[in-house]
Amino acid sequence: MLLLNLSIDCVVLGFDKDQKLKVLLIKKFINERNDFQFALPGDLVGVNEDLLSAGKRILESLTSLENIYLKQFYTFGSPDRTKHNKDQSWLKMYRQQPDERVITVGYIALVKMEEYTPRPSSFAVDAEWVELSKVSKDLAFDHNLILEKGLKYLKEQLDHQLISNLLPAKFTLSQLQRLYEILLDEKLDKRNFRKNISKESLIIKTDEKQQGVAHKPAHLYTYKVKK
Repeated sequence: MLLLNLSIDCVVLGFDKDQKLKVLLIKKFINERNDFQFALPGDLVGVNEDLLSAGKRILESLTSLENIYLKQFYTFGSPDRTKHNKDQSWLKMYRQQPDERVITVGYIALVKMEEYTPRPSSFAVDAEWVELSKVSKDLAFDHNLILEKGLKYLKEQLDHQLISNLLPAKFTLSQLQRLYEILLDEKLDKRNFRKNISKESLIIKTDEKQQGVAHKPAHLYTYKVKK
């Protein structure tokens, strides 16, 4: 049995090999004509579920992603968040009481995209990684706001251990700097960035270099194992 008034919505971010930050969105039909809308993975919480367990279940049920680190970042409770016509159309298809007010808890996840292949299930008819700059301004419910808040939270809580979840096991300093620039939404000075990273002593230079690149291959780095 599911609670009618409490849901979880997940902001799942991934960093791809082209150094672009992407968000995982699901596609869902909103009426019997198969008109569709994109949304963050989300659904109602079970009566006997704690929030984190619900978030993991919902994410797996809609996208097949499992064993994902999720962190709660904000709660969204506007009385009007489910009142848009498109949202009401979907709610009338999938909810017994579509007019019920729903409060949702936002969770954020950071993953290495190459380790996960999303597969849609339940009411999700597709699940795909979308570059942030190409995300629709008309996501379901208040999901544009949830995504915005998730990115703001990530920026404010920026730390190396959190960022390590978005990078491959071995990465270049350029990849690391590019990720910081995307998250901070600002251009960073190359020399100062590398100097500051070196001071932190959280990454290790390996004996390996990039392979299969047209330019001079850069050294690969890895994060120190946290004890």
